[in-house]
Amino acid sequence: MSETGLETTWGRDLNIELDTIDAVLIDEYQSGFPIMERPFRAVGQELDISETNALTRVRQLRETGIFRRFGAVLNPPVIGSSTLAAVSAPEDRFDDIATIINEYRQVNHNYRRDHDWNMWFVVTASAREQRDDLLDSIETKTGCDVLKVPMLTDYYIDLEFPVVNTDTFARESVSETDVSATRISEEATGGLSRLEAELLVEIQDGFPLSVTPYHDIATAVESDVDAAAVVDAVDQLRSDGCIKRVGCVVNHIVTGFDANCMVVWNVPDNKLDTYGETVGEFPYVTLCYHRPRRPEQGWSYNLFTMIHGRESSAVDSKIDNLAAEHLPFEHERLYSTETLKQTGARYDELVGTAER
Repeated sequence: MSETGLETTWGRDLNIELDTIDAVLIDEYQSGFPIMERPFRAVGQELDISETNALTRVRQLRETGIFRRFGAVLNPPVIGSSTLAAVSAPEDRFDDIATIINEYRQVNHNYRRDHDWNMWFVVTASAREQRDDLLDSIETKTGCDVLKVPMLTDYYIDLEFPVVNTDTFARESVSETDVSATRISEEATGGLSRLEAELLVEIQDGFPLSVTPYHDIATAVESDVDAAAVVDAVDQLRSDGCIKRVGCVVNHIVTGFDANCMVVWNVPDNKLDTYGETVGEFPYVTLCYHRPRRPEQGWSYNLFTMIHGRESSAVDSKIDNLAAEHLPFEHERLYSTETLKQTGARYDELVGTAER
């Protein structure tokens, strides 16, 4: 038990005391944060605290690193054309290659993983042509062959999970997971209006931490709109799937779930949906999706799963169980060993391509 009576296992000493209200903010407001002009007033009423207290607590949790940001979690494959990619970087050039790749603002995540393909990153652009041009540029500048594996089917993707606990795995205590085979088009462009594009650019790093975040956003965008129009637009973007959720985004590494393993499986194509939907329902599987094989590059895997745990030994044991009981196929385990870049996807160029 912590000094406040809350059971939790943090990844490092945060030097912060959490009470029951903090715990509720952390575990129950990662999504479903009220989309209204005074959201912290509504949250305060729900928690029986003042609007100012609710805002102050979220600010403190952001400052201590428990929250990465407050605001919208955007959905890159719907807004534009996104892909996971990898290179096999020679160790003597690893840092230089990471620097080159990270300089692209369209690269929003980059991790070292324990594999021959040792650098994995995400590229998001306004359209497939621009995305592929970026990957060609990365190949040219780094001199490395790029493995391109865009998402083709989303079975389950959500890094929302309770953390104020002693669970071994992220989402271990979640009772139900909504899983379905959702096809993803590489040709997605979002079809955004001018205001929607401006909003996505403005909120890509989070909402302002104020009692009137939507008013502040309205003031910041170029379009002449008020807070009510911003609220309506954000709600519509969420309904359209461009925004996955609105809430407090937890830093899973800081909170202890730092044994991060991407497991790739060679599943028969005609049974891919069956296995993807089955495995995606397991609460300890934080991500589950279909990506293409690349046999010409020696890549034979088509089902990707992610498991976030507190200890790598426990994660390995869970993967052993998955392989023995549910996915009896060839697989490889790609542990994340270093975070090279971690930001939200960048959408600045959408303003220039959106409808006027």
